[in-house]
Amino acid sequence: QTQWSVVTQEPLLSVSSGGTVAITCGLSSGPVSTSNYPSWYQQTPGQAPRTLIYSTNTRPSGVPDRFSGSILGNKAALTITGAEADDESDYYCVLYMGSGISTAI
Repeated sequence: QTQWSVVTQEPLLSVSSGGTVAITCGLSSGPVSTSNYPSWYQQTPGQAPRTLIYSTNTRPSGVPDRFSGSILGNKAALTITGAEADDESDYYCVLYMGSGISTAI
């Protein structure tokens, strides 16, 4: 029998220029951990998604260090420190659920 897990993110967050904001990614079936290898993607209209973070807290080359990943409580978190106007975008998390299955929202 298939078991479904729901991944939740805040639908909308706002932050002032220069401020700090944390976007979280939760899982209905239990806490998110490093074993879920959380990754984060940024997408602006008409553009392909850009990888910001993978394996919880690793930044690919070229991603500014104002983007950081962590486990915050029982959720994965993407923190933007020193937010800029260009950071206005859609952000998505992906969680590895085992057996080659990833869950994205």
